[in-house]
Amino acid sequence: MFIADLFQETFSAIFVNKARSGLTMLGIVIGIGSVIAMISIGQGAQGSIESSIQSIGSNLILIMPGFQRGFSQVSSGRGAATTLTQADADAIQKEITLTKAVAPEISRRYQVTAKGKNTNTQIVGTVAVYPEVRNIQIDNGSFISDQNVVGLSKVAVLGPTTRDDLFGEGTNPIGASIRINHVDFKVIGVTKSKGGSGFGSQDDVIFVPLSTAQRFLAGDTYVTTISVEAMDQNSMVTIQQEISDLLLQRHNISDPQLADFQILNQQDIVQTASTVTNTFTMLLASIAGISLIVGGIGIMNMMLTTVTERTREIGLRKAIGAKKKDINLQFLTEAIMLTFISGIIGVFLGWLVSLIISHFGGIATQISLSSIILAFGVSAAIGIIFGYYPARRAAGLNPIEALRYE
Repeated sequence: MFIADLFQETFSAIFVNKARSGLTMLGIVIGIGSVIAMISIGQGAQGSIESSIQSIGSNLILIMPGFQRGFSQVSSGRGAATTLTQADADAIQKEITLTKAVAPEISRRYQVTAKGKNTNTQIVGTVAVYPEVRNIQIDNGSFISDQNVVGLSKVAVLGPTTRDDLFGEGTNPIGASIRINHVDFKVIGVTKSKGGSGFGSQDDVIFVPLSTAQRFLAGDTYVTTISVEAMDQNSMVTIQQEISDLLLQRHNISDPQLADFQILNQQDIVQTASTVTNTFTMLLASIAGISLIVGGIGIMNMMLTTVTERTREIGLRKAIGAKKKDINLQFLTEAIMLTFISGIIGVFLGWLVSLIISHFGGIATQISLSSIILAFGVSAAIGIIFGYYPARRAAGLNPIEALRYE
């Protein structure tokens, strides 16, 4: 049998019962479409999270308070830990030579009011070098200066989301007054948007001088995070170890396991986030893949029905010289063709669903070539696996008994 004859017979067999073929393919179409959509959502989420982490700075090391243990070795919660101070940040800046910049900060959420409007946002008390370390750019006005920190100035720099919430979108709030925790601050600048949304948005924030936040808002001298920018990516591991040794010495802790601080490397955060999102993507794809098995069973059921209906045809073909491998190849090709067409429609359906979710749901999606190749590979494999038994059954029919079949 020539290849052209094989495909002609295959298409004739599929399209002679359009309704039945369409309903049979529906399971594979939904399965492939679901897998494509789920993988695109997972990959979109991974890209969005990695981009968000990369946007907080480059070659960044974050030092945060860890478990705080007393003589009884009973640790307090991380949120209650106040083990880092401005002096620790100054020591890191002075002692660790491979650091490019060090920016301590204290952050907490407060209710903020201005001109009859109010919002609950993150207040970050920090120093002048913070924009360099955390990759922040000023859109209007200026950032906090060293003089503001030394002079306990009551000045504030707004994130674009906070600016919109308090003064309206596109307005210029420079020189306006806002009230944070019953203390008046003068707006001196607005930062550029960094994207992102929700509770952790880097645009929904207000920056004030570190000393002012400690004196008038927190009423304490501790810091909640020390951000360190390394000279380059190769020196990050060395700096991380040197900072750990320095803080252990300053806090009089001999056992590193009892450290009252934790150090996070930016690359470690990215890798952890990637691992989590990959697991999430595989879980979603596995759930969607169950429908592919159901669709494959539908393909097998249809092919078995087809073999029964065409028993006399099979007998006639064998009587005029068709071999077992020709019959086997013909029915196996029909099964693979059904799943292949279903795969094409399923990829288009998954792409369409991804666009709809991205447009109306606001969720980032990303369709990769690898997911499309995987979908086609899976659909072809389903055709071979679930079409093998019907094809073998057709090839094994006795031609005389097949011709007598009513």
